[in-house]
Amino acid sequence: MSLRRILTVDNAADLAVLKQKSVPVEGGVSDELRALMDDMLETMYDAPGIGLAAVQVGEPINVIVMDLAREEDDPAPQYYVNPEILWSSEELASYEEGCLSVPDIYDDVERPAQVKVRYLNYKGETVEEDAEGLYAVCIQHEMDHLKGVLFIDHLSRLKRDRAVAKVKKAARAA
Repeated sequence: MSLRRILTVDNAADLAVLKQKSVPVEGGVSDELRALMDDMLETMYDAPGIGLAAVQVGEPINVIVMDLAREEDDPAPQYYVNPEILWSSEELASYEEGCLSVPDIYDDVERPAQVKVRYLNYKGETVEEDAEGLYAVCIQHEMDHLKGVLFIDHLSRLKRDRAVAKVKKAARAA
C-alpha cells in the first residue's frame, strides 16, 4: 500500500481532473483495483478523512472508499465500485460537510435524508443497502465526486468563491 496525493481545488490542473465525470469500472473487481482501493484507504486515513473517491487521487473511475467508524472503534472500511443510488427520500437533511479536496472548509449542505444504494464490494459481490444519517450524507458526497461535483458546488456562488480563495491562500502560505 502507498499514500497517494489528494487533488485540491487550489491547483488548476487538479481542479480540471476533479471536475471530470468518472467512468464505470469494467470487468468487475480485480486485484489491481483492490490495490488502488487499499492505497485510497491508507491515503484517506492519513489525511485524515472518512471518505475518498478515486478521482480525488487522480483516477477518474467509479470507486469510493469510506470508513465511518469513530476514533474509539475499530476501523470499518467500506469499498464501493460502480455505486448507484436506486432511491432517494423526499425528506431532506442538512449536514455540515467538509472535503479533503477543499481542505479546512466546512459548510451546510442539504441532501436527501435517506438513500438506497447498490454497488460492488471489495470481493466483487453486489450489495444493496439503505443509508441514513452520516452514511447517507457521506455516500452522496462521494458519489457527487464521481459526477465531477464538489460539495462547494452546492453552495452559493459567493460562498464557493470564498472557499476556493481561502484554500488558495492557505496553499500559498504553506
